[in-house]
Amino acid sequence: MHTRMGSRFTAVLLGLVLGGAALAKEPAKEQVKESSSRSAISTRLDAVIDGALADKRLVGTVVLVARDGQVIYHRAAGQADREAHVPMREDAVFRLASVSKPLVSAAAMALVDQGKLGLEDPVTKWLPTFRPKLADGREPVITVRQLLTHTAGLDYGFFQPPAGPYARAGVSDGVDESGLSLEENLRRLASVPLGFEPGTRWHYSLSIDVLGAVVASAGGAPLPQVVERLITRPLGLRDTGFVAKAPQRLATPYADGKPEPVRMGAHHEMSVGGVSFRFVQGRALDSRAYPSGGAGMVGSAGDLLKFLEAVRTGGAPLFQSSATAAAMLAPQTGTLELPNDPGWAFGFGGAVLVDATKAATPQSPGTWRWAGAYGHTWFVDPRHRLSVVALTNTAIEGMSGAFQRDLRDAVYAGLAAEASTPAAPAPAR
Repeated sequence: MHTRMGSRFTAVLLGLVLGGAALAKEPAKEQVKESSSRSAISTRLDAVIDGALADKRLVGTVVLVARDGQVIYHRAAGQADREAHVPMREDAVFRLASVSKPLVSAAAMALVDQGKLGLEDPVTKWLPTFRPKLADGREPVITVRQLLTHTAGLDYGFFQPPAGPYARAGVSDGVDESGLSLEENLRRLASVPLGFEPGTRWHYSLSIDVLGAVVASAGGAPLPQVVERLITRPLGLRDTGFVAKAPQRLATPYADGKPEPVRMGAHHEMSVGGVSFRFVQGRALDSRAYPSGGAGMVGSAGDLLKFLEAVRTGGAPLFQSSATAAAMLAPQTGTLELPNDPGWAFGFGGAVLVDATKAATPQSPGTWRWAGAYGHTWFVDPRHRLSVVALTNTAIEGMSGAFQRDLRDAVYAGLAAEASTPAAPAPAR
C-alpha cells in the first residue's frame, strides 16, 4: 500500500500542511511601516489580510492572536457567503477538517491523565476487532501512542491513486460521503494491509479516526459525547462539535480558483500537487454521519483559541497534570522525520518545531501547529507565550498558501518591531 506514489503524495501534503518545500519559505519582507496609533502586529496583520482579500485569494477569514493570555488582535474580514453578500463575523462557524485532530487527541490525553487509557495500550484492548495485517500476513500490535503520532502504518485515501486499496475497500477519509458508521469504516480500513510495521515510520493517516473509536470505548460513550464531556464543556466551547449547532453561522466553503475562489457545491473535488480531496458539505449538518476524529468537527476561531491557550498554559481544566499538556507540546516521534519538512517532529495533535533553521521559520523551537484542508491554520509558540488562529473559508489557500506564511511572518515582524521600540517614559508626578 505504501508505494513510491504514496510516499510522494505524503511529501506533497506535508508540504501543504506545514508550508514546506512546495511553497516559498523565505520570510516575507516588511512592507508596512509601524503605526504610532496601532500595535506593530495589528498593522502588519491587517495588511496581510487586506492583501489576500484584494488579490481574491481568500473569500473570508477570522484571525485571532493571544499573548500572555490576552487577545491582542481579533478581526473578521471578507465574506462568509460571497454570493449572498453575508459578511464574515467573528463567531462564524467553520468546517474544521484536520483541525479536529488536536481536539480529539486532547480527549485521548484527558483519559490518559485520568488513568482510564494507556499510551502503550494495544488498540485491540479497546477495539477487539480492529486487526489490520501487514502485507506478509502478520498481525502487528498497534498502540494508542502510534495512533496519536501517525506511526501506526495506516494511510489516507487521498494519498492513493483513484483506484487504490482504500478506494477499492470503500474507506472514507472523514470529509466525504457520510453513509457509513464509524464501526463499518474501521472494518473496511482494517481489511487493507498496513503500509509498514507500526512504529517504524511517520505517515499522515486515518489514525485519529481509529483513535476516536478508542476514545469512545475507553470513555464509555459515543465519541461526540466523550469530547463534549472532556473538552468542549469544561472550556465552554459553545460552537465546537461534530454537527453545526448554529447552521445560520456556518461559513460557506470555497476552493482555490482563477480569477477568484470557486464556491463549493454539495460535493466538490479538487486536486493540489497530485493530492485529490473530496469534500461533502452536508457532513457538518448530518447527525448520522460517523464522527470522524481526524476531520469531522466544526467550530469557531474563538473556541479554538480557548482550547489552544488551555493547552499552552498547562492544560487546566482539561487535565489534572500539567505534564499531560507538556506531552502534547513535545516531540513524540523520536528520530522519525516528517517527509519534506526538515526541522519538524510530531507531538500529540500537531507538529512540533525542533530546528527553526532547518525549517526556515521565525517561530521558536517548541512551536506546536497544524492546519485543516478547508482553509485553516493555527500555531502555539510557548516561548513567546503566543497562540495564533486563522480560520478561512477558502481551501487550500487558507491552509498552506501564501496567506498562512505571510500571516506568520507578520506576527513575528510585529513582535520584533515592538521589542525594539523604547517604552514610553512614565508621566511626571
